[in-house]
Amino acid sequence: MAEERPERQLNIHTSPEVMAGVYSNFANVSHSDYEFTVTFARVDHEVDEEEVPGVVVSRVSLSPRFMRELIDAMEDQYSKWRTSEGIKNLPETPDE
Repeated sequence: MAEERPERQLNIHTSPEVMAGVYSNFANVSHSDYEFTVTFARVDHEVDEEEVPGVVVSRVSLSPRFMRELIDAMEDQYSKWRTSEGIKNLPETPDE
């Protein structure tokens, strides 16, 4: 019979610089047989030139299993955000 593992709590620490995060308005996702890679960049969409300038702000490699978990978590959070935005944007009805 399989032994039940006790629930574990993550205790993750980060520096203030990492906690501040980075801004990204572009992402590229690629994959190999072993991993997915998400490259986040900040690009200047207001440039009228043929070549749009940008800078990579972060690059993250993920196992396929973690990629699936990340997609599920992002879909869940996006759904919750859409619901809250929908509630905020409902027209107010006058009291009768």
